[in-house]
Amino acid sequence: MSLPTNRKAFHDYFIEEKFEAGLALEGWEVKAIRSGRANIKESYVILHGGEMFLFGMHITPLPEASTHVRPDPVRTRKLLLHRKQISKLIGRVERAGYALIPLDLHFQHGRIKAEIGLAKGKKQYDKRESEKERDWNREKERILRQRA
Repeated sequence: MSLPTNRKAFHDYFIEEKFEAGLALEGWEVKAIRSGRANIKESYVILHGGEMFLFGMHITPLPEASTHVRPDPVRTRKLLLHRKQISKLIGRVERAGYALIPLDLHFQHGRIKAEIGLAKGKKQYDKRESEKERDWNREKERILRQRA
């Protein structure tokens, strides 16, 4: 059982802080996520009216589990956080350059949770620099393995 992760977020953003949030889901969505039919690559979080919402998460409905409802695969889903956490995030996001990005979905005590990252966008030269650093670390590991 694999739950989706957003690896592109680490390439496009500096993740400064992570938060765990619950999701308000319908029954067919939970079944579809458990079967690995969710995608969070193009999704993002918006603060509206003192609440947080997840836009753009695509959940493909299961044909056998969704016969009696009309599923909307990309509907807006509410994120569940404590009031203090939401007010803290509102203060941070209103500063220029910060965004809230979903990083992954995971289970905790039988419930599906979303990990949200407070992120600042990378410039093109930052992306190249992190790629060079990753390649250098890979090369170091290869050299150390050859010597051992």
